[in-house]
Amino acid sequence: MILYELMDYGTLRVIWWALLGALLVGFAVTDGFDLGTGALLTAVGRTDLERRVVINTVGPVWEGNQVWLILGGGAIFAAWPQLYAVSFSGFYFAMFAILLALIIRPVAFKFRSKHASRRWRSAWDWSLVFGGIVPAVVFGVAMGNVLQGVPFRLTPDMRIFYDGTFFDLLNPFALLCGLVSLAMLLMHGAAWLVLKTDGAVAGRARRYGIVAALAVVVLYALAGVMVWTGIDGYRITSSFVADGPSNPLFKTAVAEAGVWFDNYLSHPWTLAAPVAGLVAAVLAALGLYLKWERITLVVSSVSIAGIVLSVGASMFPFILPSSIQPSASLTVWDASSSHLTLFIMLIGTCVFLPLIVVYTTWVYRVLWGKVSASDIQDGRGHAY
Repeated sequence: MILYELMDYGTLRVIWWALLGALLVGFAVTDGFDLGTGALLTAVGRTDLERRVVINTVGPVWEGNQVWLILGGGAIFAAWPQLYAVSFSGFYFAMFAILLALIIRPVAFKFRSKHASRRWRSAWDWSLVFGGIVPAVVFGVAMGNVLQGVPFRLTPDMRIFYDGTFFDLLNPFALLCGLVSLAMLLMHGAAWLVLKTDGAVAGRARRYGIVAALAVVVLYALAGVMVWTGIDGYRITSSFVADGPSNPLFKTAVAEAGVWFDNYLSHPWTLAAPVAGLVAAVLAALGLYLKWERITLVVSSVSIAGIVLSVGASMFPFILPSSIQPSASLTVWDASSSHLTLFIMLIGTCVFLPLIVVYTTWVYRVLWGKVSASDIQDGRGHAY
């Protein structure tokens, strides 16, 4: 109780904003190489044996990696209920596409090797490619729309209305963000395959990974230019209370060009995020070229973390801006659950999140090492 009284509402809101960012980074880094590996499956694996090698690099860990997605969704639902309500209704068809792809993946993993038919296995292989590319692109498209603002409005009694359509989400900037997301996960998947395989598969993954890493640099820089020159950011124009009630309509806000760079100007240390996204992608390309296996996976992870965190750094305190009613935009200060709810959730997170990290680390330690064709052929040490 003393700790609860000492930790004010505004501080808890910032902590949960940071935790949400950490969970998104955790998902992007861990499940990211799963998605990237799936997307590269038919490109780096030319024979059935090579594709089985690729699949078995992620076979033992992909289910555990998706825990981060569940944690992120749970955090949004419990800590930021209005964000959950708006995003999961406004992005309904996009979410459905992601769920369809994520449902196909485990089915493909389990059923691919149940039949020796070439047509059967090829169909499941392309299902894994679909299950890798679609979530990567859709997550990026969603992030691009968040940066631009989403067409939702709130009535005085806090009812939510979404006035956009699915095709409105497919605007040029959002599609560019989708390409950034796809490129960075292809880079990450290639880095993972270079670490976990050898021979022809690793060689092809290295070549595709270099191209993807360079694409990340170009596309991410282009997206930054578009945010600076052509994308409106949002700014709160009224006074607000950090520990005030969760009612977005108690503030006023406006959309202005270039506002998303204000945090970088006022807090230069936040520039570490976009700089890391760019520099680490360049280092990933260099590491792939020089065959620095472990270093490449590390810097690829840093690049992904930097790109994801740069969105949060530029938007703070906004979480989900409204393009048609800026005053209804959801921010850190007015879209959270209650003080008590955030506190109880934080205690649970402090207990269970370290356990998840420790267990995940142990699993990766046990399963460390390359997957070879000989292991697949003699039936040792493989899941699929």
